[in-house]
Amino acid sequence: MGNDTSIAAAAAMAANYTLFETALPPLPEYTLEPQGDLLSWISDFWLSLVVPVVVYWILSLTFHAIDVADIFPQYRLHTPDEITKRNHATRYEVARDVILQQAIQVATGAVLALTEPPEMTGKVDYDIAVWATRIRLAQRALPTILGTLGLNTTAISKNLADSYPILAGAVAGGYYPFLTSATAEPVFAGWELKLAAAIYHILVPGVQFLVAIIILDTWQYFLHRLMHVNKWLYVHFHSRHHRLYVPYAYGALYNHPFEGFLLDTVGASLAFKATFMSLRQGIWFWSFSTIKTVDDHCGYSFPWDPLQLITSNNAAYHDIHHQHWGIKTNFAQPFFTFWDTLLNTKYTGTRSNKPSAFRKEADIAANKAAQAAEKDN
Repeated sequence: MGNDTSIAAAAAMAANYTLFETALPPLPEYTLEPQGDLLSWISDFWLSLVVPVVVYWILSLTFHAIDVADIFPQYRLHTPDEITKRNHATRYEVARDVILQQAIQVATGAVLALTEPPEMTGKVDYDIAVWATRIRLAQRALPTILGTLGLNTTAISKNLADSYPILAGAVAGGYYPFLTSATAEPVFAGWELKLAAAIYHILVPGVQFLVAIIILDTWQYFLHRLMHVNKWLYVHFHSRHHRLYVPYAYGALYNHPFEGFLLDTVGASLAFKATFMSLRQGIWFWSFSTIKTVDDHCGYSFPWDPLQLITSNNAAYHDIHHQHWGIKTNFAQPFFTFWDTLLNTKYTGTRSNKPSAFRKEADIAANKAAQAAEKDN
């Protein structure tokens, strides 16, 4: 009971303050030590090189099995005969060139990983406390901000002091004299530490991932578009990828080796470096980019595929780019279509490779045939 009274009294004291300077909780000490590997049987270095390749082949061969067994014909973008008749590269040639590109990718990834500083651990609590300090400092602006809205923070804080001392301290500008350690040093409020931990563990990595996606999309859009605008670049490099008029999953990385290195490997590496990701974050980013690229070339328009639902840049969208009537549009890849939208290169014609369009055309044709038959009778 006495403790509750002292907290309420301290909170009431906080209500008499608006702008003030007060001691911040001290940051914890830390000791750095080398971070252990994620898995005991393989180093993070090799994991970063192997996982994107393994993910590529597991996913693409799964799609290949679906394709060969013709399990979901209703969702196909093309018939099996089209793959054989329209494509100008054999499956062997495609697999060979993909393996070559992945060898280049692994070599580049090794150089990239070796240039990274050693991964260290032991600083997490310190970094979270730094964010908590920023949150505490940000609270000092609350009295001024609320004051411009005509709110009396002193009165509000005083009214809240007895029932909600933590909220009263926040309204007063982050003033919590009742929050102290055993040695009478100020400490952070529980909500400050929880919010700081969420920022550190979720928000910051999420922003890094999003910015990396934007960088990769930007790099690939303009370079991909240049490959089509410049005839020499198209003939000598990008035309190889367009030998696949009917894309399929393991042909996602079927490119001229130089184009594959420049478009995919360099683009993903720049996104990784520019966002200051850790090597483990890089594994997730490279693997997800690989999954998205494979899915965009899978040849199926699945209504329940999460990657095809999250963004309109999906297999049906990219398939249009592989057709002669859509080759000058839909340059965006692998994630979003904002550059196509902003620069007016999104396909707006009436033709479509979506299975729903095929079924609609088939229904129209069947209805016309039925009507013609009725007239003849």
